[in-house]
Amino acid sequence: MPRRRLLRLSVLGIATLLVLALVATAVAAVVVIRRPLPEVSGEVSIPGLADTVTVTRDERGVPTIAATTSADLFRAQGYVAAQDRFFEMDYRRHVTAGRLSELVGVNADALDADKVIRTFGWRRVAEREWDLVDQSTRDALQAYADGVNAYLDRRDLSQIAVEYTVLGLQVDTAKPERWDPVDSLAWLKALAWDLRANYDDELDRAVTYASVQDVARVDELFPAYPQDMNQPILGSDDVLTSVQPTASSASVDLADDDLQQALASAQRALDAVPHLVGDGAGLGSNSWVVSGEHTESGEPILANDPHLGISAPGIWAQVGLRCAPVSAQCPYDVAGFANAGMPGVVIGHDAHLAWGLTNLGADVTDFFLERVDGDTTVVDDGTAPITQRQETIKVNGADPVQLTVRDTVHGPIVSDVLDLGDVARAPTTGGTTRFEVALAWTALQPGRTADALLAMNTARDASDVAAAAALLEVPAQNIVFATTDGHIGYQAPGRIPVRAPVSGGPVPSDGSWPRPGWDSAYDWQGFVDPTSMPHTLDPADGFVVAANQAVTPAGVGPFLTGDWDYGYRAQRIRDELTRQVESGHKLTVADMSRLQMDQRNPYAEMLVPTLVGLDIANAYDDDGQELLRSWDLVSTDDSAAAAYFSAVWATVLRLAFADDLPDGHAPTGDSRWLEVVRRLLDDPSSPWWDDRSTPGVVEGRDEVLTRAMVAARRELTQQLGREATDWRWGQLHVAAPEHAVLGGDSVPWIVRRLVNPTPIEVGGGSSIVDATSWDASSGSYEVTSAPSMRMVVDLGDLDSSTWVNLTGTSGHPASVHYTDQFDAWAHGRTFPWPFTPAATSADATDRLTLTPAED
Repeated sequence: MPRRRLLRLSVLGIATLLVLALVATAVAAVVVIRRPLPEVSGEVSIPGLADTVTVTRDERGVPTIAATTSADLFRAQGYVAAQDRFFEMDYRRHVTAGRLSELVGVNADALDADKVIRTFGWRRVAEREWDLVDQSTRDALQAYADGVNAYLDRRDLSQIAVEYTVLGLQVDTAKPERWDPVDSLAWLKALAWDLRANYDDELDRAVTYASVQDVARVDELFPAYPQDMNQPILGSDDVLTSVQPTASSASVDLADDDLQQALASAQRALDAVPHLVGDGAGLGSNSWVVSGEHTESGEPILANDPHLGISAPGIWAQVGLRCAPVSAQCPYDVAGFANAGMPGVVIGHDAHLAWGLTNLGADVTDFFLERVDGDTTVVDDGTAPITQRQETIKVNGADPVQLTVRDTVHGPIVSDVLDLGDVARAPTTGGTTRFEVALAWTALQPGRTADALLAMNTARDASDVAAAAALLEVPAQNIVFATTDGHIGYQAPGRIPVRAPVSGGPVPSDGSWPRPGWDSAYDWQGFVDPTSMPHTLDPADGFVVAANQAVTPAGVGPFLTGDWDYGYRAQRIRDELTRQVESGHKLTVADMSRLQMDQRNPYAEMLVPTLVGLDIANAYDDDGQELLRSWDLVSTDDSAAAAYFSAVWATVLRLAFADDLPDGHAPTGDSRWLEVVRRLLDDPSSPWWDDRSTPGVVEGRDEVLTRAMVAARRELTQQLGREATDWRWGQLHVAAPEHAVLGGDSVPWIVRRLVNPTPIEVGGGSSIVDATSWDASSGSYEVTSAPSMRMVVDLGDLDSSTWVNLTGTSGHPASVHYTDQFDAWAHGRTFPWPFTPAATSADATDRLTLTPAED
């Protein structure tokens, strides 16, 4: 199952030091905390600029940068990014290079992360990409790096970020290294990792099989996409047909103890990687675009809200980038959401086109089970070599750690990364070989995603989007777009492996199960031609919805995956758009913002009709059930019924499945489990309902559901009080962004109070359009992932667009802009998003002029 992984910094003794160093006087604390805040007005000279650059900021600190050349524009963007968020950038580059232990010192989590990321070789791949991307992209990356370094060169450590002051109380801290353009490219590997799709499902199938010993029962926990209920993004007429890999029902002997140990070791290694944009089944996104025939303005409207992990600061940095004037030599006039550390805008709009991204969910990883014999692996009737390299991991305050990385023809071996020094696993039966697990992943081959991101920043039409999509290899993202001349469309990009059909093989060949590396028939056969990827322009419906559901009907188009989000969010959006269109209502920006906050609960639609029909004899235990009888099935933050139902849902999953699944693989409650339970409701005597921990008793559906309602009533009585009508979903369901390094429970309260925003109660939930997801296996209802931003773009009047960020645009905890959007985000409010020069100038509250430094 997906697991949340955050660095937990051990800071023994740091509380006393902080009290002595900072809290002795309030004045000293304020000075230290505020010292890194940047200059946002006046004039600053910057080396390398060819001409003057202006940086205006609105009342939320969002910068708009105007320059006369592309080099000056990106140099200024790098400077501003370093002003606002350098520690975040520095933390990310340490993670992506496998050098986190250099930053935080002796820490088991950091060292494990370094070992696994060195094994992947993210930084090594990024270095190879430098020579692959276009010269114009290298120029942009270099200019951006020059701007970052111009900021660092003039400041000591305490002026860059308060995090260095805190870390300096525990480890030796030196002024950060200069930013290298490859640091930016390496960030793309972290994005690709967190958005890599179905590897969790692939491992879960194998581990679950060892527990239940029945492929058919495993398949019941991974049902097919419900195309009879939830429509794919595109219909059959929009895509080409292709051969699909075979999904046989046979299985390799996954119950083999050595193989299961190898799989468990692989899982442990992969869980060690910090998640920089989020982790787990709640990751996804909503996006949709509506043509002008259905809007009040007569022009398209596009909406997007990517669902990622919640962190402080939030993942996105809002920015406007403008060439003044726009020309072939300086073609950028774009605004939107950027990642600190990368030039350009990732999601947003230019003067001609708006685009949104959602995770495509394509299967771009496979685990290959390898039979290893010494320095070779078994392949067919022969062997293939294992290559080795040595990595040295420096640890701040301790001796370096040596790591041996081994690569097979399929990818790096991940099952032994954290087992070095352990007793070797026993050889497989009847020979000297032993099982290991190698990871094949498209992002471990160098690509041109950096070219694609910058190409989108100047796109004008569908052909430009298709050209950029052909370069957007990882992470694979659905692209929805609209143009100011009235077109709407969809394009699927990505480097997607081609898997050959294997009939009668030991495991399915569709990528849903780990693959036998000893059989070359299971090797990847290349990649899908970008021109064959699904796309559409101006569909007959007049709108496109892409919210992580299946892209095409089963058997149509290139095979992308069988493990989709199950489409309940997407169908709710589609149904609401259809309802309004059929009513004759002309849609507005405000309508789109309201739809982004829709909190109708599909779990409740599925389960409540059965729950309210069951008999609970005790009037006290029945109080929760009574809430359901009058519930509108909307999970608002003040809903007592939503709180009760969520407790019931988590309990149902535990009672029905905990006794059958291995430790660490309990149901998370995402859309897959919604579909599993929906199907089981029609089979009241299914073995899944029976609790094997009660020998001699066979439970059925109604007994489990009744027991869950009674248990939920008593649980919430303890947590929220005796009166059920006084409960509120928001009391349980809290958005609490954490700082990646200093936000955990092991850090003293005074530091956590500084870097972690005050939690806010929210509505919504998993697989709800307002996708504030939570993990039903964790014992907590706290938000684990959520809309990381929300934007609505009006192609008829770009200045009428709206946006909001999760926390704020600044990465400095002492800045007012660290959390000044958080409350608005939590309550569904957005802010005006001016774009034209006149509008951004009128909206500006600060103005900084960057001038060329004299030689």
